Formats: sequence, structure tokens, C-alpha cells
Amino acid sequence: MLVQDILNQKGREIYSVEPDNTVYNAIAKMADLNIGALLVMQDDKLEGIISERDYRNKVILKGRKSKTTYVREIMVSHLFCVKPKDTVNHCMVMMTDKKIRHLPVLDNDKVIGVISIGDVVKSIIYKQEKEIDSLRGYISGGYPG
Repeated sequence: MLVQDILNQKGREIYSVEPDNTVYNAIAKMADLNIGALLVMQDDKLEGIISERDYRNKVILKGRKSKTTYVREIMVSHLFCVKPKDTVNHCMVMMTDKKIRHLPVLDNDKVIGVISIGDVVKSIIYKQEKEIDSLRGYISGGYPG
């Protein structure tokens, strides 16, 4: 399974915030959308990502105020990205090794979507269920010999 397969199933909606927005606005948007991260974009250019973890570690635990802290101050700007033709296994290894939960998907340096660790796990489970069903069919004689 490829990254583009995940995007085809879940959609290519991109949720973002600008770097000059307050962290409060970014967190409110995440809450409204029930998501854990937002891309940080300026004029359709990917600048970084901000997550609930960044909020916890860089605002709450540092005693900062979300209404006076800007996204650009706490966003992660060193991003790991994937391409539509990358495999789900490649994504799983990268997410595990780098301890990240979200991967922007780029096609010719243009953001076309985001996949989460949940999307990756769901696709792996789906693939395994299909393989198990095929094996059950084969074992029970459902396939012609």
C-alpha cells in the first residue's frame, strides 16, 4: 500500500495555520476539527507543523500564554515529509524512528495532504485483514486448484 492510497481513502483536506497566528487560535482550530496537528503554511508554502505536543511542551510546561505566543515561536520547522509513491511501511519506520505522528505529503514540493500514525496503522490493519481473508478462502477450498 502507498501513501496515495491512504490519501484516496481519507481525503486530501489540508488544515493549516499561518505562523503569525497565536497558539491559542491554532489550538482552538485543532479542537474544532478534532485533530492533533496543523501544518504551518505561509502563501501556500510549508513552513512547519504545530501539534498538541508542541503546545504542551513549549507553552504550558514553560509557563507561557497561548494568547500571546505565536505559532512561529513553537512550531517544528525541521519536517519529515513523504511522497505519494512512498510505501506505508516506509512511513511506519520513519514515524517510529523519528517519534513523529504526522507526515506532510508533498508532490513536486506542493503539499497535497497529511497522514497520521492512525492512518498508517489503519491501512496496515486493512491490508492484514485482506490477506487473512484470502488465506482463509484458500485453506477452505474457496479457490480453484
